[in-house]
Amino acid sequence: MKNILIVAPTSRENKNIRLAIERKGEQLKNRYTVAYSGIGKAAAAATIMRELLQAEKLYDLVAVIGYAAGSLGFKQGEVVVPSRVQYHDADIPEGFIPEITDPRNLLGNEDITVFTGDSFVNARSVAEIKARFGVEKAIFDMEIGAIAIACEMAGNVPVLAVKVISDVPEDGHTELSYEEFANTWVDFSPILDKVENF
Repeated sequence: MKNILIVAPTSRENKNIRLAIERKGEQLKNRYTVAYSGIGKAAAAATIMRELLQAEKLYDLVAVIGYAAGSLGFKQGEVVVPSRVQYHDADIPEGFIPEITDPRNLLGNEDITVFTGDSFVNARSVAEIKARFGVEKAIFDMEIGAIAIACEMAGNVPVLAVKVISDVPEDGHTELSYEEFANTWVDFSPILDKVENF
């Protein structure tokens, strides 16, 4: 049985994953602690460091769950387990501060990068990010990059990201599309199953 810290950036994600864990009950294979981090890199990093330093028992894994935007090639409701994370908003010359700009590996098994930044993405910014980093498909969030750095600094705790695609900006989705999807896709059992069976 693994001791896993699940990080939920929003109150809605926090509620949904807690309900999924409660429903699964004694069928769970692992032991879970759920932390509500808040949105953005600073809040996420601070939450993770607090949780890791105050834990009575070391965590085997940190799993970041919830909603994420996707590029063309993804559809709403698709659950994605990316294998890399990288900041998209670190405007620093290549190789100058690699501890900030270099990608970090995640435990995911899909050849997908999640790009983290302190802003919502739209069709234009998604296209720019894909062109700048030379990728055809990617997903986008506001926390995973900072969480990966914090976990690395706290003793190389492995990080798994399990995200459901809430919106595809290049397909015309907006923050209203995200809101509508998040109000209806509330059963986080598929996300929990990915963490349980990874």
